[in-house]
Amino acid sequence: MHTRSPSRMPAMRNSIVALAGALLGAFCAATPVQVSVLDKDGQPVVDAVVVVITASKAAPARPLAREVTISQEKMRFVPAVTLVPVGAKARFVNNDPWEHHVRASAAGVAQFDAGPAGGFELMIGAKPEGKPGKTADATFDKPGAVLLGCHLHNSMRGHVYVSDSPWAALTGADGLATLDVPEGAASIKVWHADQLIDIAPQQVMLGDAPAKATLQLNVVPRRKRI
Repeated sequence: MHTRSPSRMPAMRNSIVALAGALLGAFCAATPVQVSVLDKDGQPVVDAVVVVITASKAAPARPLAREVTISQEKMRFVPAVTLVPVGAKARFVNNDPWEHHVRASAAGVAQFDAGPAGGFELMIGAKPEGKPGKTADATFDKPGAVLLGCHLHNSMRGHVYVSDSPWAALTGADGLATLDVPEGAASIKVWHADQLIDIAPQQVMLGDAPAKATLQLNVVPRRKRI
């Protein structure tokens, strides 16, 4: 059995306290911010990406997932919108009994017109009966919205939003996204696949009280195919 010298105990305690202080310092005071995203008609919007930009260097208590899975099921990308940080890895799984492609390019007005530059193309074989679906991996190393499609099935569309801010979230069916953001000046912006022209971000000053903000799109999003 190993024992520690009593003379070393105070130094060890000091080191532990210093480490704990450093870890706590990385998570500065945060303010709950609830963001509501509405469409042109004032209805809540699901799957809108809300990004809050601050000058803080603190780490969020709940960071974005750096590894995600995107399935191809019934001629759809599931989920339809995936939110990741820069450098995240995605595993694409083909759960359909036929071959699919994954064609990725910058989303926006041009969509696939810009060609494959900055994107990628994958081919994923059909899912064998009674066995797991075939997979392929990709890394998203540039910030911004990415459009997903399939060479073989033009109706397939999905999106990945790569956030360069650690404070980002997707809205739910109620059009709401809630984030814990460091106090101070912040800029709130919203992205949606059908909003091809960016809307102006909203500037806010966050204090120690919960905050609310509302952003409205200039479009009514298309209804998703079920």
